Amino acid sequence: MLTRIDLRGDRRDPGAVLPRARLDVEVALDAVRPVCEAVRDRGAVAVRELTERFDGVRLDALRVPADALSAALGSLDPSVRSALEEAITRARVVHQAQLRDEARVDVAPGATVTERWVPVGRVGLYVPGGLVAYPSSVVMNVVPAQVAGVPSLAVASPPKQEFNGRPNPAVLAACTLLGVEEVYAVGGAQAIAMFAYGVEDVPRVDLVTGPGNVYVAAAKRLLRGVVGIDAEAGPTEIAILADDSADPDFVAADLVAQAEHDDLAACLLVTPSESFADAVESALVARVEATPHRPRVEKALAGQSAVALVDDVDHGVAVCDVWAAEHLEVVTRDAADVAARIRNAGAIFVGAYSPVSLGDYLAGSNHVLPTGGTARHTGGLSVQSFLRGIHVVDYSRDALAAVAPHITALGGAEDLAAHVEAVQTRLR
Repeated sequence: MLTRIDLRGDRRDPGAVLPRARLDVEVALDAVRPVCEAVRDRGAVAVRELTERFDGVRLDALRVPADALSAALGSLDPSVRSALEEAITRARVVHQAQLRDEARVDVAPGATVTERWVPVGRVGLYVPGGLVAYPSSVVMNVVPAQVAGVPSLAVASPPKQEFNGRPNPAVLAACTLLGVEEVYAVGGAQAIAMFAYGVEDVPRVDLVTGPGNVYVAAAKRLLRGVVGIDAEAGPTEIAILADDSADPDFVAADLVAQAEHDDLAACLLVTPSESFADAVESALVARVEATPHRPRVEKALAGQSAVALVDDVDHGVAVCDVWAAEHLEVVTRDAADVAARIRNAGAIFVGAYSPVSLGDYLAGSNHVLPTGGTARHTGGLSVQSFLRGIHVVDYSRDALAAVAPHITALGGAEDLAAHVEAVQTRLR
């Protein structure tokens, strides 16, 4: 079921042989460019036309009315409401700890630099609505923005014919629980363009966050600069670093859980034990047969998924750092010590009882994470994603005079005489 890649005795860069779904954003750019241009030029009329074309829904209004939001919460299964409330509570605790205090530094007598952390003014949060609904993504986007102090939040999610042309009721209920009143029944590239440019009755935003399909990713790339973005999210992925102390059925369950997201999901098992790999393969057979989403799970596991055999756990750590997974489980002896050596991962799950599913919903961590190997340089969504650091510089005349010779030297070296004059005129 899983391709085997034998890396034992081979310390070359494994990046070229490890599988990963490719998100061809460049190709999608050609498709989304006219969509974004139409929204820029024709506003809400274009958004409604595009929604009818792509989603089969004719919208009378882009915004979801308040009574629909309250009705969605009223009809929400009590157990789902309780789970969402607990997820919100845990996420707030974790994200509250990410806030930074203002930092004032006395550089020299009469010279201070203070770093202030200021939230962006308005954020557009995108919640996908493809194969499944993601009320948990509402939590993961909204909570850090609220903790950061963003004063204006708007959510967009695709409308569905089966829900009377509105987003999934669970998504609407999650918005209501979080106090988000501005929700739009708009999906895809047109939603990103709507936020970026602003249309009638939808003010433009400063930042767009949230995962989506390749067209959402392409719209983010195209409109970066017009609007801030968090990342270009690609297909989901998991790596599991496990030795023969792990439970093969637990590992098989987690591989299937990740594969059920999407037939482009990538699942990588890294292990030094061939017998353990065999045991996981055996456990997968029964689990794949039993899963409700068997067709997409089989495609994902047979496609961009594999078992990588390594010499030992140290070798496995190096392989995992190269792959830089969105989600990484470490299920080895001394798992916490091994996990502490990992440098590249969106989120790390330690031990047998910290599965990725926990992080998707109730760990308190954020599940909007870097994909496609971008964890080598990018972190997941956090309070910091919604804050800007601003340096406030406050120097007295004497403090400026003390560094004036250095400014004269550097300004002269760079042939910027007016820079030097701007200082000297204050000191004559």
